[in-house]
Amino acid sequence: MAGSSLEEALAACRKVNHDGLTVTLDYLGENVRSIDEARVCRDVYLRSIGEIESRGIKGNVSLKLSQFGMDLSEDACRANVRELVQAAAGTGNFVRIDMESSAYTERTLQIVYDLFSETGACGAVIQAYLKRSESDIDQLNTRRIRVRLCKGAYLEPETVAFQDKGQVDLNFVKLAKKLLTEGNYPGIATHDEAIIQQIIAFVREQNIPPERFEFQMLYGIRRDLQTKLVRDGYRMRLYVPFGEAWYPYFMRRLAERPANVLFIARQFLRG
Repeated sequence: MAGSSLEEALAACRKVNHDGLTVTLDYLGENVRSIDEARVCRDVYLRSIGEIESRGIKGNVSLKLSQFGMDLSEDACRANVRELVQAAAGTGNFVRIDMESSAYTERTLQIVYDLFSETGACGAVIQAYLKRSESDIDQLNTRRIRVRLCKGAYLEPETVAFQDKGQVDLNFVKLAKKLLTEGNYPGIATHDEAIIQQIIAFVREQNIPPERFEFQMLYGIRRDLQTKLVRDGYRMRLYVPFGEAWYPYFMRRLAERPANVLFIARQFLRG
C-alpha cells in the first residue's frame, strides 16, 4: 500500500520514478454498491490522471470495471470508463483496464476493444491460468492493444482455468513469448525469478530490445529484484495501490485464494 490518500500515493510514485521505475496507480475498491459510488471512483481516477500530468510523474492508472459500476449497469460503467480514457488520451496518457474473475472476461475485453478503437489509449490484462487466454492474446495482438500478462489471482473452476502451478507457469512463458514477438509493448507481470530469467534468455536469443517491453511488479514486493532488473537495463513498472479500501480488498483476496497471502508474506521476507 502506498497510502490511503491520492497525495500519499503520488509521493510514493515520485520516489519510484526517482529510482528509475515507472508506475501504474490503482485506487482500491471493487464491486461498488451504487452508481453514485462508481462516479466517486471515476472522479478519483480523473484527479489522478490530472495530477500525473501536472506533476510530471512517469505513470498511468489501472482500474477494475466492477469499481466503475459493471455489476449495476454496463452502460453507466462504459460511460464512466470512457470519460477517464478520453481524459487520459487528452494528455497523451494510458489506462490499463484490469481483469477480474472469468465472469467478467468477455465483457471486459469488449469494452477494451470498443474504447481502444475510439482513442487508442487503453489496454488489457490477460491471466495465464485461463484456458482461453492464448486466443484472447491473438485478438489483442491483431488490434495492436497493449497487454499486461499475469498469472491470475481468482479462484476458478477446472473447466476454465489450469489448476496445476506447473501448467500455469508453462502457459505464462508461452504467452509471454507470443506477446514479445507479436504484441505491442507488453507488460510481463511476475515476481517469479525463474520465469523472469526465461524471459531474459528469450529476448536475448531473439534480439528483442529492452525498450520493446517492460516487467511489472507490485509496489514494495521484491525491491531487490526490481533494482537489479533496472540496473541491468530493463524497464520496470510498479503497480501502486492506494485508498481506504485496503482491508476489504485483502479479505476478498484471502477468501478467493489463500495462497496469495502466503506468496506475499514470502516476498516481503525476501525484501
